[in-house]
Amino acid sequence: MTYKRFGSTALQIGPIGLGTVNFSWLTDEPDSFAILDRAFEAGVNLIDTSDNYNAGQTEALLGRWFAQGGGRRERTVLASKCYSAPMEWGSTDPVKRTGSWVGPNQRGLSAKYIREACEASLKRLNTDHLDIYQMHHVDRTARWEEIWQAMDLLIQQGKVLYVGSSNFAGWHIAQAQEAARARHSLGLVSEQSVYNLTKRTVELEVIPACQAYGIAFLPYSPLGAGLLGGKPGENDKGRRSYLKPSQAVEEFQALCGELGHAPAEVALAWCAGQPGVTAPIIGPRTMAQFESGLAAMQIHLDEETLKKLDAIFPGPGGPAPEAYAW
Repeated sequence: MTYKRFGSTALQIGPIGLGTVNFSWLTDEPDSFAILDRAFEAGVNLIDTSDNYNAGQTEALLGRWFAQGGGRRERTVLASKCYSAPMEWGSTDPVKRTGSWVGPNQRGLSAKYIREACEASLKRLNTDHLDIYQMHHVDRTARWEEIWQAMDLLIQQGKVLYVGSSNFAGWHIAQAQEAARARHSLGLVSEQSVYNLTKRTVELEVIPACQAYGIAFLPYSPLGAGLLGGKPGENDKGRRSYLKPSQAVEEFQALCGELGHAPAEVALAWCAGQPGVTAPIIGPRTMAQFESGLAAMQIHLDEETLKKLDAIFPGPGGPAPEAYAW
């Protein structure tokens, strides 16, 4: 496993991160543990989760995995998130799982909720600190002075080592960093955004902002919610996929056939190799999907192939404002 610096920090992570959104939901605990153990064995050390994944049950599952010992927690760079409160514990009601909040102060980025959410995550994860604590979304009602005061306190208490963001615009990143600089704080060390061949908007401003500030960029959904993972159809549980291939996806699949690689592996290799990308976050549901993610890290796409992919899935044309102005 080849490791790289996490942005401008001294932290080292592998070429992919393990996302856990499916664990305790589409992937049961034994299978989740098997994937986690395989990642641990392979040297994939970044595990990404959130307090609102599966009503908090995903964090609790990870806590039970860490409890097995063997260096699992010590060798893991553990990243979680706050913004949306976990839904009712164990609820199978889709309303409660998608929009029933505990109260008006149990979401967002107020100092009150940041503290409460962090304490709750630590308890579920069975750990005394988070390596990276990410804001899951921007909160336009919270001043940066309030956010950084709360985050800096968690850092001083040893409960958080680094702070990251997710789903931020480029100007949000700039605001956050300049506010942190005024407080003589480290500021954001990472940004996590959707990025794949079908969604390249972050090339305009988000990735350039991360590069300018020395922030690690972590793409999530590198397979486009499965659209780039292969020909849609029935999955291995017999359910019909709702994703229908477009002409671009069909052309992509044909190119992958010429290359002799699975579409999922080509899509992930492309994402991992893009300028500014630190490590894509993959969210495997099965062991086979995780192994495919590992295999993708061995694929090198030459310039001719990259040009063909750009022709099939055109990006925005470069960073802003050059992409749309003279």
